[in-house]
Amino acid sequence: MKILFPPRRQCEAGTLTLGTGRCMIIVGANGAGKTRFTAATAASLGDKAYPLSALHALYRNLGTPSDIPSQLDHILAPVAGAAITGGRASTLLEVYLAQLLHDEMLSLLSYKLAVADHRKASPERTKLDNVIEIWQDIFPGNRMLVDSGDILFARGLDPAAYSSLKLSDGERAVLYYTAAVLYAPAGAVIFVDSPEIFLHPTLMTSLWNRLELLRGDCSFCYTTHDTEFVETRDNATMVWVHDCDAVAGTWDYDILPPGSGISGELYMTLAGARKPVLFIEGNSERSIDAKLYPLIFPDFSVRSLGSCNKVIEATRTFNDLSAMHKLDSFGIVDRDRRDGPEVDYLRRKKIMVPEVAEVENLFIVEDVVREMAVATGHDPDHVFARVRKAVFSMFKAEITAQALMHTRHRVKRTVEYRVDARFPNINKLEEHLEGLLDQINPRKFYEQFCREFHSYVNNKDYAAVLRVYNQKSMLSGCNVAQMCGYNNKDQYIRGVLDRLKKSPGLRTALRRQFSLPE
Repeated sequence: MKILFPPRRQCEAGTLTLGTGRCMIIVGANGAGKTRFTAATAASLGDKAYPLSALHALYRNLGTPSDIPSQLDHILAPVAGAAITGGRASTLLEVYLAQLLHDEMLSLLSYKLAVADHRKASPERTKLDNVIEIWQDIFPGNRMLVDSGDILFARGLDPAAYSSLKLSDGERAVLYYTAAVLYAPAGAVIFVDSPEIFLHPTLMTSLWNRLELLRGDCSFCYTTHDTEFVETRDNATMVWVHDCDAVAGTWDYDILPPGSGISGELYMTLAGARKPVLFIEGNSERSIDAKLYPLIFPDFSVRSLGSCNKVIEATRTFNDLSAMHKLDSFGIVDRDRRDGPEVDYLRRKKIMVPEVAEVENLFIVEDVVREMAVATGHDPDHVFARVRKAVFSMFKAEITAQALMHTRHRVKRTVEYRVDARFPNINKLEEHLEGLLDQINPRKFYEQFCREFHSYVNNKDYAAVLRVYNQKSMLSGCNVAQMCGYNNKDQYIRGVLDRLKKSPGLRTALRRQFSLPE
C-alpha cells in the first residue's frame, strides 16, 4: 500500500510503499509532533486507516453511539449503538465485547439452522474463539467463559467468575487489542498508539507477534517510545519525526528503510535525544557508570549500552549519521590497560577515556576525597593522606601482578594489529608473521611496566597509580568510606552521588578527568 506522509518543511510530502504483513514504526522526542504526524498520515489513507489506542478504549466514556470513532461505523453498528443505548457498554472495549457476542450468536444460529435443515455443517471458528485462545495463551491458567449472554473470566480452577470490569489494565488491554485487530478491514493499515501501554515487556512482544501473524493481510504502524518493543520488530521501516510546525502543518522527518544499518535501540536514542548523546558502558539500572555519568555530564543525554565495543560502535554509527540528526555524540569507555596510542586513537573518534583505569577510581581522585572529607566534617589533608598511603600500599603489593596484566593486554593488542591486514596468499601471511615473537618480546614489556609502576610509588605519583591500577576492591580497601564517616563503600558512593547533585565544583573536578572541554 502506498502511504502518503505529511509535507516536509519547504519540501513535498514523502511517500512509502508498505506491503501487507509489514510494519512501520514512528518515533520522536517528546514534543516533536509525532502524534500529529501519525494522525495526518492516517487521515491521508481514508477508510484504510484503522487507529487503536488502549488508553482511549479503556478509559474514554462513550455517551452516545455517535461517540464511536467513524472508522468503526461500518464494522460495529448497529450492535455497538444498541450496546451503548442499552446501558451495556460505556467504553470501546465493552462495545467490542458486545460485538464479539453478537457475532458468536449469529454463527451458532447459522449452524443450528443448517443442522435443522439437514445440511452438512460444522461450527465455524469465530472471532471470539481467536480472542479466547490468544487471551488464555497470554495469561496461562486464566479462563474466558461465555455464560448467559456475557463474557466472564476466572482464574485457574476457581469456580467464581467475574466481568471484564474486574480485570487488570493489562488484561483488558490484551482483550481490546485482540478484538480490535480482528475487526480491522481487510488490507487496512492498523495504527497503534503506544503499543506497550499497560503491558509488561514479556507480554507485549508475544501479543503483537501473534496479532501481526493473525492479520497478515494488514500492515501495522506503531507510534512508540519503547526501546525494547522497537528491537522486537524485525525489518520495520523507521520514521523519525524531528520537529513540527503546527501552524503551517509541516514536519521535519526522515524515513529509514529496513537494512539501513542502524539498530532499533540506537534509533530510539537518536529519536528521543534533545541534547548531545553520551554512550557509556554498563547496565542502565545497576552500574555505577549509569548513576555517575548523568551527574557529571548533565548537558548530555546519557545512554548505557553494556560493553565497550557497543559504545565504540554506537558512537561511530551515530556520528556517521550526523548530517541527518545534527546532534553531537561522544562515548566513554574505561581506560583499563590501554596505552597512549590507543587512548589517543579513541579520543580522535570522540570516545572519551578518563585519566583513571576504571570508573570506581573516580571516587578516590584527590579532589573528590578532599571535598567529601570537608562535606562530612573531616580534615581533608588527614583523610587524603590516609587514603593515598593505603592506595600506594595496595598497589606496591600488586605491582608484578598488575605489570603482568598490562603485558598481556599489550601483547594481545600488538598481535591484533600485526594480523589485522589483507594478504593475497598464505605465503605473504607467513612472511608478515615471521619474527612476531621477537617483535612482541613480552618480557621486555613486563620489565618496562614494573619499572614504571615502581617509579610511581617512589615518586608518590598518586594520579599515575589511579591511571594504571585496575582493582575494584581498592575503593573499599583504601578505607575512604570510613575516613569520611560512612559505614561502607556503598554508602560512600551514594554520598558522592548526592554531593554531585549540588556541587558544581565537584562536577568540574570530575570532568577534568576526561578529554571534554568544560
